[in-house]
Amino acid sequence: MALRVVVVDDSGFFRRRIVEILSADIGIEVVGTAANGQEAIEVVKRLNPDVVTMDIEMPVMDGITAVRRIMAESPRPILMFSTLTTEGAKATLDALDAGAMDFLPKRFSDMAKDEDSAKILLRRRVRALGRTRVQRHAPAPQVERGPGSDTKTPRPAAQAVRLAPKSGTPVRSLRAVLIGTSTGGPVALQEVLKVLPKEFPLPIVLIQHMPASFTPAFAERLNGLCRIAVKEAADGDELKPGWAYLAPGGQQLVLAGGAQARIRIEGSPPGTIYKPSVDMTFSSAVGALRAQVLAVVLTGMGADGRDGARALKAQGAHVWAQDAASSVVFGMPAAVIEAGIADHVFALKEVGPALVKELC
Repeated sequence: MALRVVVVDDSGFFRRRIVEILSADIGIEVVGTAANGQEAIEVVKRLNPDVVTMDIEMPVMDGITAVRRIMAESPRPILMFSTLTTEGAKATLDALDAGAMDFLPKRFSDMAKDEDSAKILLRRRVRALGRTRVQRHAPAPQVERGPGSDTKTPRPAAQAVRLAPKSGTPVRSLRAVLIGTSTGGPVALQEVLKVLPKEFPLPIVLIQHMPASFTPAFAERLNGLCRIAVKEAADGDELKPGWAYLAPGGQQLVLAGGAQARIRIEGSPPGTIYKPSVDMTFSSAVGALRAQVLAVVLTGMGADGRDGARALKAQGAHVWAQDAASSVVFGMPAAVIEAGIADHVFALKEVGPALVKELC
């Protein structure tokens, strides 16, 4: 049976274009369209599609409000179309908080190197979302920091932390937590990081597939939601406990060793698909941190992170993965699990508490 899709955009030209691209896939049927958020709510109720594509800026009712209503009343996977600007990034993050599952640039030249690749990417994302299961959505509450706790000052270099995994493998000394994710990652990272205490004893490195214009806004948002400090990583940053470093979009974050581990921001080798790449960051930790890390692979499309996790695992590192039921797209964690290198498999809501229990 074909995947049923509703396309929502106030531009008739863009609606027709998306309909044409999706309809070229025999596994996708566009069953309806809408020109604003209010129409979208009505069309979704009437046609019960498997996936909705949604613009953000529209008359009558904007896309964020429509997403919130749809996810509260008749939840289903929603793919947002966004502009790659600072304001577009903030609006897209708002839409993801409201319950949207994924986003793509509205301008196809920002999506892929050529139009054919962009069309394939769009159809692939829609098909992947069509396989997900959703529930009614409630936005995450803000974290109460308490008086004077908004000031986040760097602390001394991280000391090794002992982790005794339930699997019974030998105790390891850890120097950092590395978390890689893609589709569904922005909300997943919020879920994990918001439960960590301000005095979390290790630095955390975050690798999220995201455009360069989005990562500053996302780091700022995480910093406002979490007790730990979060920043977009910069070349030369020292890894400090109680801090999370978000890899900047469009570049690669690698770790350099020495007396004090540091972050290096580099360009991508020719042919690199993901910018940033989870595999590149994970692999760099083998030498830089002597694999004394906990690598966590969360929801995402594809298999980025599997090879890096395998290299870490071979040197004695710990690897966790998110389970299928709580993943928006069970691609990246499935690749790690199927490769036999995951020490633990957790539901998303269990990852943060497990970090606290094992490391604090």
